[in-house]
Amino acid sequence: MTELHPDPDRYPIGKFKPAAANSSQEINDFISRIEALPEKLADAVAGLNDNQLDTPYREGGWTIRQVIHHVADSHMNAYIRIKWTLTEENPVIKAYDEKRWAETPETNLPIAISINLLHTLHVKFVALAKQIPEKDLSRFFIHPDTKKQISLGQLLGMYAWHGDHHLAHVTALKAKRGWS
Repeated sequence: MTELHPDPDRYPIGKFKPAAANSSQEINDFISRIEALPEKLADAVAGLNDNQLDTPYREGGWTIRQVIHHVADSHMNAYIRIKWTLTEENPVIKAYDEKRWAETPETNLPIAISINLLHTLHVKFVALAKQIPEKDLSRFFIHPDTKKQISLGQLLGMYAWHGDHHLAHVTALKAKRGWS
């Protein structure tokens, strides 16, 4: 579920608003969107040159290169959070400063590194997500900063949205700049 936002450059598909619970059809949709993301991102950045990749998607925002590396970092964390939640009782996860992570030196590397990582990571991510028993979708982790309890069903929705959100940053910038 998304909520419209007054800043479409920052939130082109709206902000994520988690549901208290999701139907099995919604969970399957989340997993399908997560599964499709690596190919959609690869298609969206295909043919972009270094100048284009180093263009921020909005004033004060990350470059397309940083966005691609961020998605890989973020989805690795999501996968690990699922594993913790399935193997521990209500774990407190490790938070990270995504803005600082987007500025570490390897975020200047070619995006093919993170695109390839996403392809491989999402094979495991999706295989695991498809096998989570329905009763376990309500298992949760605790975020250390917000103290919020986030269920596995909510996490799947959040990361389906997250991928679509950053994909929209890329495609909106391409449309705005007339890049094919």
